[in-house]
Amino acid sequence: MTKGNLAIVLHAHLPYVRSEEPGSLEEDWFFQALVECYLPLLETLENAAKAKDQEPKVTIGLSPTLLSLLDDQVLKDRFEKWVTIRLEVLNTIEKDNLKAVLHLKDHFNRQLESWKDCQGDLIGRFKKLQILDVIDILTCAATHGYLPLLRENPETVKAQLKTAVTEHERFFMSPPLGIWLPECAYYEGLDELMAESGLRYAVLDGHGLLNADPRPRYGLYAPICTRRGVAFFGRDSESTLPVWSARDGYPGNANYREFHRDFGWDLSIEELKKIGITEKRPLGIKLFKISSKNTSLENKQEYDPQSAKESVEKDAENYLIDRKKQLIKLEKSMQIDPLLIAPFDAELFGHWWFEGPQFLSHLFSKSKKEGVKLITLKEALQGSRQIQLCNPSPSSWGQGGFHKYWLNKSNAWIVHEWSKAGREMVRICSNCLVEESNIKIIKQAGRELLLSQSSDWSFILKAGTTTELARERINLHLKRFWMLINSINDNETIDNDFLKEIEKEDCIFPLISPIDWKKDI
Repeated sequence: MTKGNLAIVLHAHLPYVRSEEPGSLEEDWFFQALVECYLPLLETLENAAKAKDQEPKVTIGLSPTLLSLLDDQVLKDRFEKWVTIRLEVLNTIEKDNLKAVLHLKDHFNRQLESWKDCQGDLIGRFKKLQILDVIDILTCAATHGYLPLLRENPETVKAQLKTAVTEHERFFMSPPLGIWLPECAYYEGLDELMAESGLRYAVLDGHGLLNADPRPRYGLYAPICTRRGVAFFGRDSESTLPVWSARDGYPGNANYREFHRDFGWDLSIEELKKIGITEKRPLGIKLFKISSKNTSLENKQEYDPQSAKESVEKDAENYLIDRKKQLIKLEKSMQIDPLLIAPFDAELFGHWWFEGPQFLSHLFSKSKKEGVKLITLKEALQGSRQIQLCNPSPSSWGQGGFHKYWLNKSNAWIVHEWSKAGREMVRICSNCLVEESNIKIIKQAGRELLLSQSSDWSFILKAGTTTELARERINLHLKRFWMLINSINDNETIDNDFLKEIEKEDCIFPLISPIDWKKDI
C-alpha cells in the first residue's frame, strides 16, 4: 500500500425549496437531485459496504436545509408521482433512441424501488452508513449563509452555526464535529465561533492554507490547526480538477451523458400541460451523449450506456493511478504520510455528471488494488500525531477565491438588508424583557432571517439564471421577517392566520432558539 491517503469529501446541499403547491421549478430541483444523485449515491455506498474486498470511505456534508427536505412528508408524498410522470413521458418517445430510453426507464424504476424499500427514509440510510464508519457526516451553516458577509453582526454567524448543530443533532442523535463551510468561505475569527459551537474541522480552498500564517510546512498535504483547536484541510486542485472540470476532466468524455440536452425543451407547451407543467423547463429526461465539444445541442448522438460504462471504469482507474503517483512523489519530501483532499459538490455525482456514482463505485472497488487508501477527515485527524498551528487565510472557493462571486454589483444590495435585519434580530433577542407571548413570533422571524441569508440566491443573481426567483425568495423572507418584528416593536397583535400560514410554509428548524442571536455581555 502506498504511503499516504486520499480523502473524498462531498457537499450535499439544496436551498429550502419546499412549497405547499406541487409542481414548482424548485421542487423539480429536489426530485431530480433525489433520482440522479442522492439515491444512486446511497446505493453505491451501501453496495461497497457489503463487499468484503472493499473499504469505502467518504466524508459527506448534509446541509440542514437538505435534511429538512429529505424529512418532509409533503415532498415525500409527491416524489413517486413525479417519477411516474417521467416514466409515462418515456413511454411516448419513438424508438429512435431505444437504448437510451430503456436505460433511463431502468434507472428511474431502480431508484423508485430503492425509495419504496426504505419508505423514503434516506436520512436513516445515511445514519446506518455512519454507524458502519463508511461515511463521516458533516453539517453546514443552517441555510448555507455566506458567513464572511454576515460578520458585521457576529451573532448572526453564531445563529447560522448553532442552529445547524441543533438540527444535525436532532436527526443523528449526536452533534457534528465537522462542518462544510458554505462556499468553503473563511474570515479571521470564524474559528472562535466554530469552536464555541462545538465544530472542530472544515475544508478550505487551497489558498486558505497556502496563504496561512505561518505558511504550513506541508502545504496542502496535512491539516493545520488554530489556537482555538479548530483544524482545517486544504483542497488539492490536482486531485479535484480531473473530476469536476467538464472542459479538462473526465465529465467531458464524449461517451458520457449530455447534461443540457433535456427532452423537456423539445416538448410544446401543450404537451407539457398534459403532464401538469405550464412552462418550458427540463424534465430530467436526457437521452443524448456529449458526442464532441464541437457538436451543437441539437445534433447530439444517442447515449450509449455500454460505451459510458467502459469509459467510466477507465477514468476511475486512471484517477487512482495518478493519485498513487502523486502520493509517491510527495512521500519523498515529507516526514509524515501525505494526505490528498478532494472536495466536490455531491450533486456533481449523478446530476451534473450522470456517470459520477459509477465512478465512485470503481474507486471503491479498485483503490486497494491500486494501493491508494481512502480515509475520512475524522480518521485523518485521529491519525495525526502533531498538527502545525496556523491561522488560515480569508478565502472562498469559486471564481476569484476571495468573496467576489458573492459580493458584486448583482447581489451586493442584499448585504445591507442582511445587516439591518440581523442587527434588529440581535437587539430583540438580547433584550431580557422579551415577553413569553412573543417567543413564537421571534422564532418564526429567526427562520425567515436565516432563509433570506442563503448563499444560493446570491449565487443565482450573479450567475444570471433564475434571477427573478432568487429576488422573490430573498424579498419574501425579509418581508415576513419585518412584519413579524414590527408587530413586536409596535406592540401590535399579529394576525394569527398569517402566522399559521408562514409557519406552515417555512416549517424548518423546529428547535430554533432565539438565544443563539443573543449578544454576549
